Amino acid sequence: REALATLAQHPHGVAHQLLSKLKLNKDSLDLLLAKELVTVEIRRHAPSARHEHWLAQPELPLNDEQRAACEAIRAGFDSFHAFLLAGVTGSGKTEVYLQLIRETLEAGKQALVLIPEINLGPQTLARFEQRFNARIALVHSAVNDRERLESWLAARDGEADIIIGTRSALFTPMKNPGLIIIDEEHDGSYKQQEGLRYHARDLALVRARQENIPIVLGSATPSLESLHNAYTRRYGLLRLNERAGGAKQPRFLRLDVKSRPLDSGISGPMQQAIGQTLAAGQQVLVFLNRRGFAPTLLCHDCGWMSECKRCDARMTVHQRSGELRCHHCGYVERVPRNCPQCAKVDLRPVGAGTERAEERLAILFPDYPVLRVDRDSTSRKDAMNQLFATIQKGQPCILVGTQMLAKGHHFPRVTLVSILDADGGLFSGDFRASERMAQLIVQVAGRAGRAEEPGRVIIQTHLADHPLLIQLTEQGYFAFAEQALSERRAAGLPPFAH
Repeated sequence: REALATLAQHPHGVAHQLLSKLKLNKDSLDLLLAKELVTVEIRRHAPSARHEHWLAQPELPLNDEQRAACEAIRAGFDSFHAFLLAGVTGSGKTEVYLQLIRETLEAGKQALVLIPEINLGPQTLARFEQRFNARIALVHSAVNDRERLESWLAARDGEADIIIGTRSALFTPMKNPGLIIIDEEHDGSYKQQEGLRYHARDLALVRARQENIPIVLGSATPSLESLHNAYTRRYGLLRLNERAGGAKQPRFLRLDVKSRPLDSGISGPMQQAIGQTLAAGQQVLVFLNRRGFAPTLLCHDCGWMSECKRCDARMTVHQRSGELRCHHCGYVERVPRNCPQCAKVDLRPVGAGTERAEERLAILFPDYPVLRVDRDSTSRKDAMNQLFATIQKGQPCILVGTQMLAKGHHFPRVTLVSILDADGGLFSGDFRASERMAQLIVQVAGRAGRAEEPGRVIIQTHLADHPLLIQLTEQGYFAFAEQALSERRAAGLPPFAH
């Protein structure tokens, strides 16, 4: 009866999105429908008119490098051209994208923007909504099927002006495409490994050529494949070497931890540096690319290790839930009380993950909040937004996280980045491991000192004199990339061979 009374107040009907706001639940409506007291109609929304004034807020002034990049891309606007926008972290690549998109919209066309990580969606969306009076569609795996269908249809019928999404958004149909932008083009998450296998960056180039429109690949640490294409003039290479707004590049320090005691993976000098930064009222980002409490469980008596029963990987200890989890195939079991092999109870977690670092930092610095950002802590729907709201308040705090923190976020108050374990990428069976490690270090470092205060990056390593680390920290990513490309050429590895 209440539902019927509410509906009676709306003679023109109630749209699907408003049902929950009016506290109408589906069960009551279904019962009313069965009694034929209400009807359901499907109506098409009339598309809203395109705006005369696209800008909702004024554009930021461009520096010389940004302006040169914009003009170069603008010159190739009416046909297929590929550009690699290689700008240091914080150099204002997003501003270049925004100004190019405005010109695309003014020409009556649509823009497609691909981002690597779902968590960047809300942040990117907020920037675009602040800047443009445009209809923006968001497409990624966390939106439900109805929202995704609406985005698809809006893009297909030309009602969505800007489409933002992760790799699968590449397949969104567009009525009049004008520009494709791939942000953080080096990122591994553009590659899909299961089901339909494809690499969204490479496929985007194919689509841009088919549609005969320009494509911009942006990154502070371009993949060696893209750099090679730029050096051989297949792509236009546009460099941004200065940080926007006069912010300075962070300073790198290599901290040798050979024969130093590590407390849950954190050395003494690192603890002092974190304490000083917090005392100065600034934020600290602690980077450790391992979620969970510890990478493996070891029996101190017989040497048994927690290996996965279904695949070859080791099981990771997750203390909060009291589980051993395989991060490769998803197998889960309880943490055993005693060793399955010798039945002794001396089982020790070996190595450090984000949970363990978080627990230890909370004990070392009890006066400051410790926020953990990894796939386990952000699985709930609004968890990520709440975390970022806390960080943006600017109170001193410690962020502990995996590569999720490295991607494109803007944390103005972070001035110290501490990388707890940089050695994994130096010894690996994968020939791309050192490239990935270099990209991660530079990307994480790029979160430091993006505002007035200069940033510092401290890298804990057992190999402080490793030539790769020295070159990366002293000469920068591009020197490292040229060296890596010459090694790949000599070894006959991609991008010089298949």
